[in-house]
Amino acid sequence: MLEKLFHLKENKTNIRTELIAGLTTFMTMAYIIALNPNLLTNFGAGLGGDTEPVPQLWNAVFLATCIASAIGMFAMAFLANKPFCLGPGMGLNSFFAVVVTNIAVAAGVSYVEGFQAAICIILIEGIVFLLLSIFNIREQIVRAIPLGIRLGISPAIGLMLLNIGFGSNAQVFGQNGSSFTVMGSFFASLTPRTVSDTMASAGANYDQLVLTVITMFVGLFVILALDRKKIKGAVLLGMLSASLIYWGGSWLVLDVNPFASLADASFVPPFKDMAETTLFKFNFETLGKIGWFTAISIVITFCIIDMFDTIGTLLGTASRAGMVDKQGNMPKMREALTADAIGTIAGAVTGTSTVTTFVESASGVEAGGRTGLTAATTGILFLAAMFLAPVAAIIPAAATSSALIYVGILMLGGLKNIDFSDMNQLAPVAVMLISMPISGSIGHAIGLGMIVYTFMKMLSGKFKEVSLLTYAISLLFLVKFFLVA
Repeated sequence: MLEKLFHLKENKTNIRTELIAGLTTFMTMAYIIALNPNLLTNFGAGLGGDTEPVPQLWNAVFLATCIASAIGMFAMAFLANKPFCLGPGMGLNSFFAVVVTNIAVAAGVSYVEGFQAAICIILIEGIVFLLLSIFNIREQIVRAIPLGIRLGISPAIGLMLLNIGFGSNAQVFGQNGSSFTVMGSFFASLTPRTVSDTMASAGANYDQLVLTVITMFVGLFVILALDRKKIKGAVLLGMLSASLIYWGGSWLVLDVNPFASLADASFVPPFKDMAETTLFKFNFETLGKIGWFTAISIVITFCIIDMFDTIGTLLGTASRAGMVDKQGNMPKMREALTADAIGTIAGAVTGTSTVTTFVESASGVEAGGRTGLTAATTGILFLAAMFLAPVAAIIPAAATSSALIYVGILMLGGLKNIDFSDMNQLAPVAVMLISMPISGSIGHAIGLGMIVYTFMKMLSGKFKEVSLLTYAISLLFLVKFFLVA
């Protein structure tokens, strides 16, 4: 049955490999299950006299994250048969939270009502994307991206993963809200005493940062060693090894029980909170209070960012997995983009921000995932997380950093496909390589690359070598960067 559904032999894989790949992807992106509701509700603190996020909304977004992600992954598995996994996009969710706050303040309503109005924007975006995917317009946009830029997306994502792995993914926070990262604090300090004193003054634990560094590199070295020996599941085994190191260090060095949160954890999904707060709770009336021009501009902004984030992730990960042809095109791109649109609509219906293809899918691809069985496995685990969220939450961030750094290193290998003697390829790719990790946006980096490519062709008098759609996309990004409020 699974062979008929996913064509495992044709894709040179097997059930065991696909299941391991699905579990690996789940472990690298499980952080979104708790982080997404935190991001989408913490902005509500202080509104209307509240000092804490609304607990019912947090529970609703938590469930919506699990359910919408799973629906998107099942669509990816059965429509496109690709190993790519989906979830509420990082960056997009932070922007969404800001939009919710602005709507609530402008309309003079509570954060929850502002949230219900903002969800309407996500619904519209999802429907637009679904129509564009069905009528093959999104795939035409993919083909309008010049080959050099498409080839550069994978290594640019690799640099972004390295930046995330060494930076924001594994942070130590102080009592005053300051954060300390491996590269920005530990390795950037003049001496260990310097960062130790700085952290002490901020109420942060220096020993925890040291443990984070050790955990991260132990996990990375284990993955690299197992990979050299061609052992399947190297990424998963490396993450497990790193987790054991961190748990042991927490107990012995930090005098902290890493499993303490399991003692009073609830394993019962809060379906009632979602039904009362976000499920089909579209508030178009409140959305209209901010002005329809403003609402439409926000929809367009979400569409541009999500479209190119998804395209970049799909092309970058597919390129690394050898799923693209010589022209850099991926088979069943339309089906994959349709799955992304379905996930976004599911997110709007249940109550979360834009659902998009996750760059962490690359970890599952490196673990051997080649078919939709990988995505389906991760989707099932996301549904199970509704009951087992406390277990997923104890996976240390430093362990997932090991996987992200490893995958980032591998994706840098895509630079070998760039023609460094052709400035029309090199310049746009160079801009993408620096802008993607710094901005944290795949879509914006692609936009900058497109603008550079288009202007270089125009300045060299080669107007006819640029398609009309490429001109249109470049112009759209210029408007997005400089004119959209």
